Amino acid sequence: MLPQIDSTNSELMRRARAGPIEPTLLVAESQTAGRGRLGRQWSSEAGGSLTFSLGLALAPQDWSGLSLAVGVAVADSLHPDIRIKWPNDLWLDGRKLAGILVETVAVDGASPATRNAVVGIGINIAPRAADGLSTPPAWLQELVPGITASQALQRIALPLVQALQGFADHGFGVFAERYAARDLLQGRTVTLSDGQRGTAHGVSANGALLV
Repeated sequence: MLPQIDSTNSELMRRARAGPIEPTLLVAESQTAGRGRLGRQWSSEAGGSLTFSLGLALAPQDWSGLSLAVGVAVADSLHPDIRIKWPNDLWLDGRKLAGILVETVAVDGASPATRNAVVGIGINIAPRAADGLSTPPAWLQELVPGITASQALQRIALPLVQALQGFADHGFGVFAERYAARDLLQGRTVTLSDGQRGTAHGVSANGALLV
């Protein structure tokens, strides 16, 4: 546990680029340069959020769908009402509760299939203002009154490790049914990165969005 760091993902990626990484769970009370997918900023304050990253070496046959498997593990650990918004966010009642960032880097001297993986997770624990956010925030204490960041981490850590091991052994397929039960976009109109619009119809066997 660190009182403050630029980003738990950035720190573990620095270590991952330096060589083989032992399984490491890095937790920060606050981040000064937290980031999400596509470089978006993820702000965090001590006590108000849980920000951590898990780094380890993995060698799955197919990396596709890893962020969805992580989302399933985290949501199942916390509450039945949490939904997963493809590809890497957890939502509650139309608001963003948590974000997931998965990064990988090749391991020097290892087989090409093995990569150092860093899984970063940021969860709003206590109420927070929506100032400067593109989507309104939700927080875990709405679902579990009084829960702390430490208690949330205790719920998540072991299931997350087990999920990563299961993904490495079996791929996304073993998570598909659980993902479908929490799929926020199912049946909804979505706008793709190229501007086209369509209706989401779940995900493929490897976690790709079906539109």
